[in-house]
Amino acid sequence: MRCLQALLSPSSHALPPDALPNGRGAQSTRRQWMIGTVGSGLLGVLALGAVPSVLAQVQQAVPDVSRVVNLSSSSFVEVPQDWLSLTLNTTREATDAASVQNELKVAMESALRVVREFEQGDALQVRTGQFSLHPRYGTQGRIQGWRGTTELMLEGRDFERITRAAGRVQSLTMAQVAFSLSRKARQQLESDVQAQAIERFRARAAEITRAFGYKEFDLREVSISSADETMPMARAPMMAMEMRAAASDAPVPVQPGKSSVSITVSGSIQMR
Repeated sequence: MRCLQALLSPSSHALPPDALPNGRGAQSTRRQWMIGTVGSGLLGVLALGAVPSVLAQVQQAVPDVSRVVNLSSSSFVEVPQDWLSLTLNTTREATDAASVQNELKVAMESALRVVREFEQGDALQVRTGQFSLHPRYGTQGRIQGWRGTTELMLEGRDFERITRAAGRVQSLTMAQVAFSLSRKARQQLESDVQAQAIERFRARAAEITRAFGYKEFDLREVSISSADETMPMARAPMMAMEMRAAASDAPVPVQPGKSSVSITVSGSIQMR
């Protein structure tokens, strides 16, 4: 009440009524003084009236954290691997770098002529891998010779075609074998697992809501994360020797493993 009286009272710089001039123009001056005084009071009243509205807006801006529950749900699927990556390589040594480089070139060209006959889309893709050439040093720090290595990569979905092509190569030997999921299979699997994880999240949220005695819930925030596990690359030195000794069209025996994809949905809900 005191605040309202202070707002409605004349400002400190306004003249009191007895200090107003008399005579000609006095009535006009008194009218202007009354208008200024009432105007300042109305501004104070309007300012007070705006306070509840501002407080209401502040209260609305503060989020309601009551009846909020944090939860998560996961889905896990394991499927056979459908993609084979097979690495062939060879190492050559000589007293000079040019000889090593030339021997590696001849070995790679010979291998490419063989495997290109089997190349076919996603069934078998051919590409060259790493190439290295470095000196060999003796005990006194002098170069005694050169050593080089070259690689050929065979990848695809047709395991029999890939291993058959690798078995035909004479100039390179098998160094590594790795199984994984193809890009198409992984995308489809992640989509299916994600749908399962989201459905489990919603079902668990509804179950928790009913357990606390509420009927419905609102989703406040959510995050989705994924993880996958694949078999590590397997070295096959014995298989390489068997390939070189057999030198036949029979495919090299390989056995794929399994890959798994896990999707986790985490978030919070507000029960109502």
